[in-house]
Amino acid sequence: MKAALRARGLHTVCESARCPNIGECFSKPTATFMILGDVCTRGCGFCAVDKRRAPLAVDPHEPVNVALAAKELGLRHAVITSVTRDDLPDGGAGQFALTIKAIKDTISAISVEALTPDFQADPAALSLVFAAAPDIFNHNLETVPSLYSVVRPQADYRRSLVVLKAASMAGLVTKSGIMVGFGETTDEVRSTLDDLREAGCAAVTIGQYLQPTRKHLPVKEYVLPEVFAAYEAYGAGIGIPHVYSGTFVRSSYNAEVFMNTNRKEAR
Repeated sequence: MKAALRARGLHTVCESARCPNIGECFSKPTATFMILGDVCTRGCGFCAVDKRRAPLAVDPHEPVNVALAAKELGLRHAVITSVTRDDLPDGGAGQFALTIKAIKDTISAISVEALTPDFQADPAALSLVFAAAPDIFNHNLETVPSLYSVVRPQADYRRSLVVLKAASMAGLVTKSGIMVGFGETTDEVRSTLDDLREAGCAAVTIGQYLQPTRKHLPVKEYVLPEVFAAYEAYGAGIGIPHVYSGTFVRSSYNAEVFMNTNRKEAR
């Protein structure tokens, strides 16, 4: 799997973010492609993606290389994410659109999930991605609003909700995710789920935050399985169609399962 990715100079968030599910996903094989390089312009306290070097130049061949790699790997559902590129005029939205198009042009029977940064909630940038018609538009809140100053100091909770609402209003299947274990309260998680329902999210993932290195935010709490189950039940109870909640749940983990479920329900 790694050989196939390196042969085309591609990155995955699975590797860069040190995801605990990498062994399972790479063995399937599935992967979440990370476009626009592997250096982020933001410094979130939970994320292991590199932010110490200057961001890489945008690779014009990347969209086609991602599409060809997806074809070689026999993927039926491709997840495309990226580092945040606040240095680019469109935040990298154009590269997302080109990559989605390249995949769909290369593989006829494939679904594409775009897991995007917030693009500063710029309507023009968002429109580029929406027009490319990803089968799922995914943007993560990551945590509850009270913890943004620590967990996501360069992001904005309300801005991310604006992005999700815009995707939903554009007619896209919209998805988001949060992590728990940062010190949030149960009521805060429930309130966040309320906000995601209001934003039109069809799917929400909730997983345990795990400290990737000693330099990152410490884990304040290891959430019990019954608490994850209660969050899932609450989300379902307020009308979110799909809620996946558990210790090792991640935003793009088993993304194909949700896509297949969504297809069956649409029939």
